[in-house]
Amino acid sequence: MIFSAQIKVMPLKNLLDPQGKAVMGGLANLGITGINDVRIGKQINLVIEASNEMQAKEKADEAAKKLLANAVMEMYEIEISK
Repeated sequence: MIFSAQIKVMPLKNLLDPQGKAVMGGLANLGITGINDVRIGKQINLVIEASNEMQAKEKADEAAKKLLANAVMEMYEIEISK
């Protein structure tokens, strides 16, 4: 079966996010108010061939742990769909 995996990678909440801080400054310069925080992350979409949804999630998790996310600085969430 073919599954789609969306992996959302974000910086850990207790770490500084320089990109987010830069965007906050840009929003303020544009006069856009009411934004209290910005965190910049990435979304990675994988197309996975697997026997079932659990196996697809395991493959996506392995990819995230080994390559797509830095466990020291980032956290990730995986969503699987058909």
